[in-house]
Amino acid sequence: MKALTSVLAVLALAVSVNAAEGDAPAKKKAPNPEAAFKKLDTNSDDSISKEEWAASPQAKKDAAKADKAFAGKDKDKNGSISKEEFTAPAKKKGDAK
Repeated sequence: MKALTSVLAVLALAVSVNAAEGDAPAKKKAPNPEAAFKKLDTNSDDSISKEEWAASPQAKKDAAKADKAFAGKDKDKNGSISKEEFTAPAKKKGDAK
């Protein structure tokens, strides 16, 4: 009986530890900017047009937010985003322009 109780206690502990590990949030892998650029550049002209940007799943969820993001990435305001513009780090609020 004592052995059975010990085995059950060990099993219960193992299950609870395993469950706790399963509850931990998985670390998201940072997306590769160049791979994302290539995926958005559907016509492979080394730039993302407004139409290509608008066709992305994220843009379809919130068009207004997508328009604002496009405008923020299009630094030279030529209507398309180059790979350099796309991969450039975003400025944080309060940073000088």
